[in-house]
Amino acid sequence: MTMQAPYTEAAVLGSRYRKVRDYSVELIDGLSAEDCQLQSMAEASPLKWHLAHTSWFFETFILGELAHAPTPFDPAFKILFNSYYIGVGDRHDRPERGMLSRPSLDQVLAYRRHVDEHMQLALATADFPAELATLVELGLNHEQQHQELMLTDLKHHFSRNPLFPAWRETGTDQRPSPGPAATPLVFEGGLVEVGHDANGFCYDNELPRHRVWLEPFALASRNVSNGEYLAFIRDGGYQRPELWLSDGWDQVCSEQWQAPLYWQHDDSGWHVFTLHGLQPVNDEATLTHISFYEADAYARWAGARLPTEMEWEHATTQNQPLQGLFDEVWQWCNSAYLPYPGFQPAAGAVGEYNGKFMINQMVLRGGSLATPTGHSRASYRNFFPAWARWQFSGVRLAWDG
Repeated sequence: MTMQAPYTEAAVLGSRYRKVRDYSVELIDGLSAEDCQLQSMAEASPLKWHLAHTSWFFETFILGELAHAPTPFDPAFKILFNSYYIGVGDRHDRPERGMLSRPSLDQVLAYRRHVDEHMQLALATADFPAELATLVELGLNHEQQHQELMLTDLKHHFSRNPLFPAWRETGTDQRPSPGPAATPLVFEGGLVEVGHDANGFCYDNELPRHRVWLEPFALASRNVSNGEYLAFIRDGGYQRPELWLSDGWDQVCSEQWQAPLYWQHDDSGWHVFTLHGLQPVNDEATLTHISFYEADAYARWAGARLPTEMEWEHATTQNQPLQGLFDEVWQWCNSAYLPYPGFQPAAGAVGEYNGKFMINQMVLRGGSLATPTGHSRASYRNFFPAWARWQFSGVRLAWDG
């Protein structure tokens, strides 16, 4: 017998659905169709594709499973806007998403309206299946991930334009670091529990909750600032192989890294490209757009190390004055992205969401200024390759106790 979600639960979900979906469209306010078509590298997608793919998710995994499923908006979209769900069928090559001038942005927005209309009708019914309500919640969190990607990808797209266009004319994404010098906060460690506590939504990679042993350690009270990283640059940090992991040094040499992504230097000093155009580097702002390799090299230069993801998570539960955990930058951890003991991916095609990427990735914890409000939590496990720099990623130092 199929369990049914209570009507009030579906109604609340319908309100949350509208709010999340509307915000995705708000992000392109003021942008042209040409802006939404850009793809500056294989790892970054056009904003138009993000808008379509998040709609594809709801059409494929929720509407398509209804007893009276609506007719698909366009059968071709099943392939065009599939990302990596092999179990669903064929996919358009990721590096060529920017080649999709058709469908137009107007058609993609019409696709969103079509999906939203049918989703709202489904969520308004008293017998909306509980198992599909769970997938709707997954889809909304999935869309929030893409909302952050829309900003990080757009920033990279615009950075390739010598006109340095702005997403918004006023403001800055140089988030000031709260407080003075970072203070090492000491934690006793011991046998602790990590992983999601089953209170609210989580991804499958946050489960199961389990015990780990931590030696005593210390964690910085705040994230590293631009000014602190400038000292590393001025001390020849990018020219000193003894500071770098072997793969990191190879990356520095092959890519000719001299500073974080989006930084540039001229006779007037250091500048950084932001979502609001080119701006002078703010020494007091939180450092962002660095790779795991850069974070690790800086930590070694500073006489520190990166925290493990277990240390980071445990520290957030200990009522210590840790600032900028969730609203500045994702913080690199010295932990490979691997399954927890007893991990089981979700059933069906959505089980491809996290587990199949547990190789050649490093974990980041926290959240950034681009992360939608309410999307982050202490057990959240973000992950990217060690060389990735276009996300809002920074560093919080750790030390042995």
